[in-house]
Amino acid sequence: MTNAKAFLRRRIVEPVLQQMRQGITPAKLALSLSLGLVLSSIPVLGFTGVLCVAVAAALRLNQPAIIAANYAATPLQLGLFVPFFQAGAWLTGAPPVSFSVAQVRAELEAGLWPTVAKYWDATLRAVGAWALVAPLAVLLLYVVLKRVLAHLPLPRAEPAAAPVD
Repeated sequence: MTNAKAFLRRRIVEPVLQQMRQGITPAKLALSLSLGLVLSSIPVLGFTGVLCVAVAAALRLNQPAIIAANYAATPLQLGLFVPFFQAGAWLTGAPPVSFSVAQVRAELEAGLWPTVAKYWDATLRAVGAWALVAPLAVLLLYVVLKRVLAHLPLPRAEPAAAPVD
């Protein structure tokens, strides 16, 4: 093998393969999927993918599984937007936020930052409501998924990490 091929294999191919093999036990896969679904339902658009990748890297979870859950949860995130905003207002005693897709679209066309500033407080309240629900949702999903995944032919222990040159 040439030096360039060996370098690419060692620096790119092997780390990618390690990420794909990492976290494939039923427990870690269940945690990857649970966190991916719940983190992706946070009522803030545009950063759930980065959040999922960061959490998966920090906890050594399966990156493809958490990203797949992230994409699968997009309809969930959109469906829970208004309930989280309303729950955040209710929890803090703030007036409920009334907005429609057409209204927000028009505001975004007028300017991104003024729209972000307008909804900043309401978004923080919605994230607070999500944060109250999220731990229980992760726990429940984890328990169910772990039991389901235990019936699949998955390894029961993590594969040994490949030695780094």
